[in-house]
Amino acid sequence: MDGNPHGDPALIDVADLGRLMPMFLWVAPTGHIRAVGPTLAKLCDGVVLVGLRFLDLFQIRKPQRARTMDEVRLLAGQRLHLGLREPPHTALRGLVVPLQDGQGVIVNLSFGIAAAEAVRDHALTDADFAPTDLTVELLYLTEVKAAVMGELAALNMRLRTAQRAAEEQALTDALTGLANRRALDAALGRVLDAVAWGGKGFALLHLDLDFFKAVNDTLGHAAGDLVLTHVASVLRRATRKQDTVARVGGDEFVMILPGPVDEAMITTISHRIISELEVPVTFKGKPCRISGSIGATLSTHYDRPDADRMLSDADAALYVSKRRGRAQYTIHAPGRHLPEDKRAVPDGR
Repeated sequence: MDGNPHGDPALIDVADLGRLMPMFLWVAPTGHIRAVGPTLAKLCDGVVLVGLRFLDLFQIRKPQRARTMDEVRLLAGQRLHLGLREPPHTALRGLVVPLQDGQGVIVNLSFGIAAAEAVRDHALTDADFAPTDLTVELLYLTEVKAAVMGELAALNMRLRTAQRAAEEQALTDALTGLANRRALDAALGRVLDAVAWGGKGFALLHLDLDFFKAVNDTLGHAAGDLVLTHVASVLRRATRKQDTVARVGGDEFVMILPGPVDEAMITTISHRIISELEVPVTFKGKPCRISGSIGATLSTHYDRPDADRMLSDADAALYVSKRRGRAQYTIHAPGRHLPEDKRAVPDGR
C-alpha cells in the first residue's frame, strides 16, 4: 500500500483486504469510498457504497465529531465510536489508518460489545467475520452461557416448585387435602397474634363425626376413607377461602373462622355442615350414614385468648353435643354449665 507514487488502486488487493478485514472502508482524500468489505456491504442491504461520501453515510460520535476528511485523518490511531446515519443506525467501533502517497485512509470497523445484536439483526454468520476475529468464538460462548443460565434457571424453578410442593405436603392431610395439625397450629398462632394487635377476633369449631366407627366396622376402611373425603368437601363448601379447615385426628376436624364472626354465624355454619353430613354417600351400592357433633368457642369470650384453652373449651362443648344426642352444635361461653364427665358419650361416637 505504501509504495504507490500514483495512488493506483490496483496495488491494493481489495479481495484479500476484505478477507482480512470484512468490515473495512477505503476512503479517498476527497471523502469518497473507493472499496468496501463484504460484511459492511451486507449491513447496508445491497446499497452500493463505492462512490458515496464516507461522512454522508457514517457519523463519528467519539472521541469527537468529524465533519471533514482532514478531521477524520486527525483521529488516526484513536478508537472511534460511530454509526450508520440511516436505519438501522447500527452502532460501530472503528480505527482510522492513513495511507501514504495521497491514497486516503483505511477505516476498519467492528461491532464491539453489540456483536450479538448485530448478528441477530443482520443475519450474519461466521463467514462474515475474519478468520482471526474472536467475535464468533465469543458469540458461541455467549450462546453456551445463555443455554447454561437458562437451564440453571429452569432447574432453580423446578427446585422451588418441588420445595413449595414439599412444604405444602408437610402442611396437608394426605387423604383429604385439608390442613393438618401442624398447619392448624400455625394458623391458630396467626389469628391469636392478630387479636393481640387489635384484630376482630375469630371462632374455633371442633367437629367429630357421629357413627363413623360403625361405617368402618361394617363396610371397611375404604368406605371410611370415602366418607372422610366427602366430609372434607362439605367443610370446604361451608367455609370461606380465608378460613382454615384441618383434619386433626381420624374423624376429627377443627375450623378457624377469622372475624368478624359471632354466634349467629357459627349457628348458620353448624346447621349447614350437620345437614350436609346427614346426606348418605354410597359405597359399593351401600349407604354410609353419618352425622356430626360440633363444639365451638369465640376468642371474644376471653380477655386473653389462649390456643390450648380455646381448643379445650371447644372440645368440651363438642362432647356436650354428643351427650345431647349427636348431630348438634354447642357454643362455649363463660358461665355456661357443661357436664363434668364430658367423655361419657354413647357407644359408636
